Amino acid sequence: MKINLEVPEVAIREKRLGSITGFCGTAEGLVKTARCGKLKEENRSFSQWAGCSVGKALCQLSMIQDAVVIQHGPIGCSGEFSMFGFVNKVGQKQRNLTVKNINAVSSNLEEKDTIYGGGAKLRKTIKEVFQEFNPKAIFITTSCASGIIGDDVEAIADKAEKEIGIPIVYISCEGFKSRVWTTGFDAAFHGILRKIVKPPVEKKKNVINIISFWGSDEFSYLLRKIGLEPNYIAPFSTVEQLSKLSEAAATAQICSTLGTYLAAGLQQEYGIPEVKASQPYGITGTDAWFREIGKIIGKEQEVEELIKSEKERIAPKLEELRNRLKGKTGYVTAGAAYGHIISTLLNELNVKVIGACVYHHDPVYDNGDIDADTLNFVVENYGDIPNYDVSNKQSFEFVNAMNKIRPDICVTRHPGMAIWGIRLGIPTLLWANENLSFGYQGLINFGERVVDLLENDEFVKNIAEHSELPYTDWWMNQNPYSFLGTKGKKTEELQREKVAE
Repeated sequence: MKINLEVPEVAIREKRLGSITGFCGTAEGLVKTARCGKLKEENRSFSQWAGCSVGKALCQLSMIQDAVVIQHGPIGCSGEFSMFGFVNKVGQKQRNLTVKNINAVSSNLEEKDTIYGGGAKLRKTIKEVFQEFNPKAIFITTSCASGIIGDDVEAIADKAEKEIGIPIVYISCEGFKSRVWTTGFDAAFHGILRKIVKPPVEKKKNVINIISFWGSDEFSYLLRKIGLEPNYIAPFSTVEQLSKLSEAAATAQICSTLGTYLAAGLQQEYGIPEVKASQPYGITGTDAWFREIGKIIGKEQEVEELIKSEKERIAPKLEELRNRLKGKTGYVTAGAAYGHIISTLLNELNVKVIGACVYHHDPVYDNGDIDADTLNFVVENYGDIPNYDVSNKQSFEFVNAMNKIRPDICVTRHPGMAIWGIRLGIPTLLWANENLSFGYQGLINFGERVVDLLENDEFVKNIAEHSELPYTDWWMNQNPYSFLGTKGKKTEELQREKVAE
């Protein structure tokens, strides 16, 4: 689907990409089902919770250093301000930036505002934040409340923009709009593409856009060896930096789930080539990623020399790690593309992935390129993953499945999921710094943490001995997917049905 910047609201992932949040079966079965056009959402008859697009929009917008975010909703919708404020300060210190709070406020909609409208409150908030922070841009993220009562946020933003003279960007990310909460990433980037990015003034052949979260700078070391400088988007950037995204030589992303929309939009609108190779994690993926960059910037020879030297450098340590981890089994729980990344890393370390719980599935990304299918990359290069669950953080399914599968290690990207493996007595690695596993050295970094965790598991055993799960035997003895789709069928029956002939 072509990205349409003429409209203020992004098309949700369910309609744009055919994304789903419910599936159980095998990774290969999921890929085949999607490829033959038979993929459909498996609705749950019971859910414990659901994520929200607002948080995903905030995670990209709240750490733009000279902008302000107004969360137009009840104060509870701003609950993640404290977390992003902490992450912002840590990242500022790492990057030698001035350490300060995020510029984020709530319009604080109350009960009376849901009756009489929240427009007046929003207009007042815009004026106050402009006077207080003197920002270069203001982003207004919406909420379920502001959407339900019908506040015309776009009209208010456009009028205030003319009065104040800076970009005021409407971000439509109401939680009820999409069950795939990563639509919030797309909403944030839709606003940036519409109102912030400008046509190029001067093309920079040595700059590559890296769409990222907030992890450490692990890209510069390798990119500088082939004459490139990373331009990280969007946390810790400035409005001026974002306005010049159209001047880069290429755009890449650390996670296709995160960057699919912005990368495709920059290519569509400004001709900035998107790196469509597999993600740069593990030997195979990193090789392909750098070779694609080499083709784009015309430095194939330099890339081959880089690949050769890095492989030789890590070879002894990699062999040691593989020998120490041979025969181990792993389980993965993370967002879609990053779950595929962790599966890649484990497989390259001789850890057999025997199950996964990813939070949604995109059968295709915005570039429409079949080579960008990150799950298919895993299946083709490392084999199938059984017990493959698409679940938007339904802990009751995750705990039940993990308890039956009993891997040697569980790896997760989200803190809230890490505690479950530990309470089951399964060593669980929270991989919070996503960039630390980038490239060739990243595989070593990841492997060393896995070995360390497996060889020092007394803490996990002690926690499990003194911890009681909130789930009863009634649930733990059932099929983990009893509330998903075709209720009551055995897991193996569900798996067979998902695999297209």
